[in-house]
Amino acid sequence: MQLARVIGDVVATRKDPGFDSTKLLILQPIGADGKDVGRTLVAVDAVGAGVGEKVFFVRGKEASFPFHPLEMPADAGIVGIVDHWSTVKGKK
Repeated sequence: MQLARVIGDVVATRKDPGFDSTKLLILQPIGADGKDVGRTLVAVDAVGAGVGEKVFFVRGKEASFPFHPLEMPADAGIVGIVDHWSTVKGKK
């Protein structure tokens, strides 16, 4: 799983029928420090996330698992909304 911030949504009038009734969101991956890392991507939303929220997402085949038994043609999926996280700095 990776962390990301939801920065937008996607509206598509024509799309694969596998995406019917599915929300597509634009994600900006972030590191444990909350700073942007990597390129933005589009992910299917399985948890009801919204713009501005921090989320967990997965890539690859696992992106479609929350929609089973539907066969979702997705390679990124939001699987959790993050309420809070903290990190512990290591000793030098």
